[in-house]
Amino acid sequence: MGFGVVVLEPDGHAPAARVADTKLLAPYDDEASLAELSRLCAAVTTEFENVPAASLHRLAAHCSTAPEAAAVEVCQHRLREKAQFAAAGVPCAAHAALRTEADLAGIPPSLFPGILKTARMGYDGKGQRPVDDAAALAGAWNDLGRAECVLEARLAIRCELSVIVARGADGHCVHLPVQQNLHRGGILAVTRVPAPDADAATIASAVAMAHRLAEAMDYVGVLCVELFILDDGQLVANEMAPRPHNSGHYSIDACDVSQFELQVRTLAGWPLVAPRQHSAAVMLNLLGDLWFTGGLEKPSEPEWAPLLELPGVHLHLYGKAEARRGRKMGHLTVTAVSAGQACRVALQCAERLGIERF
Repeated sequence: MGFGVVVLEPDGHAPAARVADTKLLAPYDDEASLAELSRLCAAVTTEFENVPAASLHRLAAHCSTAPEAAAVEVCQHRLREKAQFAAAGVPCAAHAALRTEADLAGIPPSLFPGILKTARMGYDGKGQRPVDDAAALAGAWNDLGRAECVLEARLAIRCELSVIVARGADGHCVHLPVQQNLHRGGILAVTRVPAPDADAATIASAVAMAHRLAEAMDYVGVLCVELFILDDGQLVANEMAPRPHNSGHYSIDACDVSQFELQVRTLAGWPLVAPRQHSAAVMLNLLGDLWFTGGLEKPSEPEWAPLLELPGVHLHLYGKAEARRGRKMGHLTVTAVSAGQACRVALQCAERLGIERF
């Protein structure tokens, strides 16, 4: 889009650092590098929610930041996030805080069976333990290092949706089509757009909730709101990500404006237009496990040619230096004129890669 890009990143092999105009190799809280970043840049964003909010506070004193530190702080802490849901009138799972030994005795029985999650630094299923009853809670808390946690009542979930919104500094807000997601082992595996199991009323409610949260936080930038449709049809919020999101990667190939362009537009103060989905899409995450198929001990890159001979298949590899099990190495997006056709080709891709059917 014609902008110069500077990346601040502690890993010199990180994909973004490899393609940036300028890279600053330093920790996210290095004061000298933050000062240099603010000197070089008119606007700064983050694509990783665990960058310290304090670093965004420092940058905001010298240049535009989107999202702002206050919104990132909310999304970095599950209890603050749930308080934000309540403030915006968005329902979420029943829950309780667990900070001290004394809190163990005060947990309501109605929260069992539940899921114990660390309040901070949890993503892709990390920092979570299932808890069937009060007797198991103390052990699960010990397993998580007695960190500040939230216990959520386990929900009867039909499926997960996500809504990606972009909101400008002028308050104008647009959104991508609503996505339906399938997770395996706590990691996103498949995204389908349009969402096959959500009716028009549920989709409208999901979009309204996401817009309401962005407005309540006075959010600027791209925000992903993950929601569950329960077995009884109720819609509840799960969590938010203050950045472009894995479930929105399909927009590169299936929409006329991607989530990444929306992020750049919010930084530049350019107008935000509602993205138009021109193709039905299915996205498959490519995890590092695929590099170890057939009992391999050393990683070996899969053969991509048998996939790329199929119609509508778009391969995106992230250029990560090392393949590891559970690590997101790239994704495939299958586009087609219909959702059924996109699904059929995506299932062919899954079969050729040895990925479980969906």
